Amino acid sequence: MSALPLLSVLDLAPVVDGASTRDALLNSLDLARLADELGYTRYWVAEHHNMEGVASSATAVLIGQLARVTQRIRVGAGGIMLPNHAPLTIAEQFGTLAELFPGRIDLGLGRAPGTDRPTMHALRRSLDTRGEDAFPQDVLELQHYLGPADPRAAVRAVPGQGTEVPIWLLGSSLYGAQLAAHLGLPFGFASHFAPDMLMQALALYRDNYRPSARHPQAHAVVGINVVVADTEAEARRLFSSLQQRFLGMVRGVRGKLPAPVDDMDALWTPAEAAQVARMLAASVVGDPAQVRAGLQAMAERTGADEFIVACALHDHGARRRSYELLAGLAGLASASR
Repeated sequence: MSALPLLSVLDLAPVVDGASTRDALLNSLDLARLADELGYTRYWVAEHHNMEGVASSATAVLIGQLARVTQRIRVGAGGIMLPNHAPLTIAEQFGTLAELFPGRIDLGLGRAPGTDRPTMHALRRSLDTRGEDAFPQDVLELQHYLGPADPRAAVRAVPGQGTEVPIWLLGSSLYGAQLAAHLGLPFGFASHFAPDMLMQALALYRDNYRPSARHPQAHAVVGINVVVADTEAEARRLFSSLQQRFLGMVRGVRGKLPAPVDDMDALWTPAEAAQVARMLAASVVGDPAQVRAGLQAMAERTGADEFIVACALHDHGARRRSYELLAGLAGLASASR
């Protein structure tokens, strides 16, 4: 059986029913330490705002704490929603992180706001912004700030200049794939919640990739949900928390991550079940053998260079166990020692 792609962790610092935001943040620190020990490639957290069930809104602050408690693993954003920020601000934040944790910081960028429109305006209400339409120019501006120092520049990122923090473009449509190919940057597709255009985006990215000095070859990262447990029944029960969260999205209801249930059919209609299943199509759930087979099939279908694995579970111990089992079946644990 062939080797799996690189494996990384995507964490939204989920706030679960019955627990606090502080609990969620402490759990993320604990999980990052575990991922570091197990040999995962990178640990990314994502920017979201005005969501009761997500604690990673101050993304750069959290990344600094994650880097502080780990030793080897790369830590970064998956991603920063650039339309919410001035590029100079992000360059300074991630330049600071790169100076404190050299060679370990990644910067993934998205063009969606990661929130509702009123919150987006609250985040950037004093700035002259063109929003998502300015995304390509903002990416180039950010690259300039993080690139070699230019003494002639009127505005410089200090810290930031010369750090060359790696930039990744992220998306759930064809737009990000096309821009990443044009700029010669790594690309991550958010198929863990929006899988519909995955294969089209990967083909577009690879077919149109323009090699850059830093990235002579395309590098495609595929986001997936993975839940591994000792038995299939337990894995599917744990997965019901994420199914409930997506059911809430279908119904326009947000909140903390619910506890698992034994019977999802008691909660949703057949139409809702089908919609949630479509949104969570890029998910692999089961015992270790089933998950190994599922990941292998997805690797063969997508040709992914890397899987970035989300695992939003109500019980932190079960989430730790899932990542431990995943590392074991992929051979990470032995490789990291």
